[in-house]
Amino acid sequence: MSEKHSTNGEEQSGEPTDKGRTHADFRVEPNKFSHIKKVIGVVSGKGGVGKSLITSLLAVSMNRAGYKSAVLDADITGPSIPTMFGLKQKATGNDQGILPVPSKTGIEIMSLNLLLQNETDPVIWRGPILSGTVKQFWTEVSWGDIDYMFIDMPPGTGDVVLTVFQSIPVDGLIVVTSPQEMVSMIVSKAVRMAEMMSVPILGLIENMGYITCPDCGRKIKLFGESHIQDIATKHGVDVLASLPVDPGLAAACDEGRIEEFRGDWLNHAVDRLK
Repeated sequence: MSEKHSTNGEEQSGEPTDKGRTHADFRVEPNKFSHIKKVIGVVSGKGGVGKSLITSLLAVSMNRAGYKSAVLDADITGPSIPTMFGLKQKATGNDQGILPVPSKTGIEIMSLNLLLQNETDPVIWRGPILSGTVKQFWTEVSWGDIDYMFIDMPPGTGDVVLTVFQSIPVDGLIVVTSPQEMVSMIVSKAVRMAEMMSVPILGLIENMGYITCPDCGRKIKLFGESHIQDIATKHGVDVLASLPVDPGLAAACDEGRIEEFRGDWLNHAVDRLK
């Protein structure tokens, strides 16, 4: 992993992408007041698997471990990060650039919903505008000193994901999945895209892997047997965590209290990131 991404940093090399150009040739510089040590992308092959939840929990977990964390919400048409953190205020700016909104515990967050006049307004934009907005979150937001930035990607392998891979120096990728067999094929597409773009895959995280019976403590697999280990073995990556269906966690997200929730499911992932 690289040590720092700032206007003084060197561009990383990569595989040729177009007529001999490398990924580094497409890179854009961050805001000159941003000093970001590590950038971690969080992706999923499809929607509805809890990618934004995992992104938020990773930021909270690293923040608790003593690292200054930030979340760049690149899921422009479906931004849910501000809701999980209970953010109501809008982003502002000064002569340094756009200022991210800090959470209760100091996690810096930038999301389109923090710029819209009404958070329920639909974002009806075409791909180039969506991609341009994500690049602006990198170049025009004054992030300050950040140890770990987590980028919440939109699901799938479309324009925005490609823009992030090409424009921002992503140090590693975490792929979020769920137990359904159909998801295995879709996750493999996301993993293959990362491999083609020469982005290191840090590991897989499974969400909704089971529910714990409140009476006997037995783990009940609501969606059948997990296929995450098969996917991990196929692509030579690690399984970092398996999260249960937890009503308490769901309520914390809906009520903007994700920073208050306690759980040790991501301990291995935190160790992998350090």
